[in-house]
Amino acid sequence: MGLIYALLAYLSWGLVVPVHFRLLDGVSPQAILAHRIVWSAVFVTVLLVILRKRLANPFPLRPRHALLIGSAMAIAVNWLLYLTAVGSGHMLDASLGYFINPLVNVALGALVLGERLRPAQMLAVGIALIGVAIALAMAGRLPLLSLGLALSFGLYGLLRKLVAVDAMIGFYTETLLLLPIALSYALLAPDAVPADGRQFGLLLLTGVTTALPLIWFAAAAQRLSLATLGLMQYIAPTCIMLLGILLYGETPTPDRIVLFALIWGALVLYAGDSVLAARRARAAMRGSLPETSRA
Repeated sequence: MGLIYALLAYLSWGLVVPVHFRLLDGVSPQAILAHRIVWSAVFVTVLLVILRKRLANPFPLRPRHALLIGSAMAIAVNWLLYLTAVGSGHMLDASLGYFINPLVNVALGALVLGERLRPAQMLAVGIALIGVAIALAMAGRLPLLSLGLALSFGLYGLLRKLVAVDAMIGFYTETLLLLPIALSYALLAPDAVPADGRQFGLLLLTGVTTALPLIWFAAAAQRLSLATLGLMQYIAPTCIMLLGILLYGETPTPDRIVLFALIWGALVLYAGDSVLAARRARAAMRGSLPETSRA
């Protein structure tokens, strides 16, 4: 199920969310962020009622649950940076951020959680690193927005893995923590008032397109290693690139073509090694079973 949750999250971020925010062109990043938080809280509340999830205390008192404060701040910063990049026409920075983020996940998994990679997996990460390095070199400057996006979302994934609470309950707690500031901005700031019914509807839908992928991502983070999550992250920016070419008529630059080829080469290598490792583990398990169990 972890792989399914991850695929749902990354495909949503790669295909659905970019189109959604493209339709909100002209709305300030701060206004979109405020509406995302407010309507996400409403949407998740409805889901909790429908699914009859138990929520006796939305702010658990156990020490590890205090990490949700950090994860709420990390995802708010990530959202604001992404909206700023899109709104200011710095799509290259946003794209680079999502290409760098998996490497941040791998690094955090190794440094904080002690996750270890097999030789083939290390080679795959190295290939991906070369691709990202080429893109950074061809950009000709230090991409602060890209680094901010990568670090904030990498930290979010790490904190959600460490806190180990139900995906929906965790996200609901995060939105409640952010809700007072977001609601105040949505009600009081002039730029947060929708221009018409269409714009209001699009802002309301940000609750759905924000909450569902993050709930799926949190569920995947609890079931998969950060290294696996990290390399699967390349699905989203690849989809964004294809979306730009096929739907919006953008022409890929040579550095993006090289980056795409290297990253997908790394993905194929990593996935192949994972499949072989799983087969070896199953074979070893069957070999260790006693004769009576095999019968």
